[in-house]
Amino acid sequence: MENLRRQALVLLLTPSPDAKAEGTRALDPQAMLDADEVFSEPACVIPGRPVKPELLSHTALKQRSVGTLEGRAGLLHALAHIEFNAINLALDIVWRFAGMPADFYRQWLVVAREEALHFQLLRDHLLTLGFQYGDFAAHNALWEMAEKTKGDLLARVALVPRTLEARGLDASPAVKAKLIGAGDLRAGAIIDVILRDEIGHVATGNHWYRWLCAQRGLEPVVTYPLLAAQYGAPRMKGPFNFEARRAAGFTEEELASFRS
Repeated sequence: MENLRRQALVLLLTPSPDAKAEGTRALDPQAMLDADEVFSEPACVIPGRPVKPELLSHTALKQRSVGTLEGRAGLLHALAHIEFNAINLALDIVWRFAGMPADFYRQWLVVAREEALHFQLLRDHLLTLGFQYGDFAAHNALWEMAEKTKGDLLARVALVPRTLEARGLDASPAVKAKLIGAGDLRAGAIIDVILRDEIGHVATGNHWYRWLCAQRGLEPVVTYPLLAAQYGAPRMKGPFNFEARRAAGFTEEELASFRS
């Protein structure tokens, strides 16, 4: 049986969002795993992605009112794109970084499978509204940070799950309120599923961030702003979902630093 990490790389390179999501959900986190296998960087562009959506800068994207059908679909499309990128992020961390404990890879494969489910839920709901993934432009900020941190696993877990993905914990209550306020109860229920799972994903990032800091003799709270400055991470700004962040394993010291 093929190494689970190699399977993750194959799926990462898969351009079809539907095939990527379906294949990722079919992965067995308990299958054969060679943590020490080192892969060469593929010659093709990473990650595999479809021609659409068109990728623009964050500031170039149109802001639409969720009071319209198109505006609501645009918001759901933006969330689906985040989840599509999140599948790629979890697959990438599995194949790229060799020599970690087996639990590291198995936990991130569980994350990848849940991100794939989130994408499918949003994609399917978009279809009921008459739209599909790719109908709106999107931005690529999540993957851009993955590119910046591909040479350092500590930076990757500090600045992707613990920073960019953790911002989703903060945004979820307002996004859910907008969608329910627009009468979309199904979308609100999907946001509940995503928030529940994303707390676990950020917790996985927190666990391995602290594990890596301990391995390198670094103090986690002191190290974080140094990494954020080195790699140009966005500044932390509220409002913060402190309840969700506590559930995801952020310490009171860290939460206090967000307030300052």
